Amino acid sequence: MKLDRFYPIFDHPDWLRLALPLGVQLVQLRVKDRTEAETRAMIVEAQALCRAAGAVLVVNDHWQLAIDAGCDWLHLGQEDLDTADLAAIRRAGLRLGLSTHDEAELDRALSHAPDYVALGPVWPTILKKMKWHEQGLDRVREWKARIGQIPLVAIGGLSVDRAPLALDAGADVVSVVTDITLNPEPEARIRAWMEATR
Repeated sequence: MKLDRFYPIFDHPDWLRLALPLGVQLVQLRVKDRTEAETRAMIVEAQALCRAAGAVLVVNDHWQLAIDAGCDWLHLGQEDLDTADLAAIRRAGLRLGLSTHDEAELDRALSHAPDYVALGPVWPTILKKMKWHEQGLDRVREWKARIGQIPLVAIGGLSVDRAPLALDAGADVVSVVTDITLNPEPEARIRAWMEATR
């Protein structure tokens, strides 16, 4: 399955109501600090919105809720790999994306036959405090050479101007959070992203 090159990450289905009518085809729902009931409802809602729009929804972290909601894709960070039931995830037919930041994490990710590998932060990011410094475009090239046909997602510090640089370096997909969610005109920013990744 070929993934769209533009992969925004949002924390609420309301963002999907904005993005999907603009033609966004691949989106991640990353829900933090909500009750299980709230998270479940948001995943179900996001899945319905994406199905109606013909878009791909990737659920971050909440693997059991993603299975329960009949979702198709799941994204796990390295710490989530410690507790997730990967056999149950695969039995449910979910495709799996995994975060990586260094060689050991990449080796670990590849041992699970992921459907995509994410590398970050490519540039400095304000989203969360990380022990890794910016990876840079050389690391993008190196990762793509290592993983071959597996789609590579570049994340961290991405902007409309930087997106083509990451794609030229070998990323198959560019992912973004705050460049849209903190933008005073998010709809216009989404359109600019779509233009930059076409």
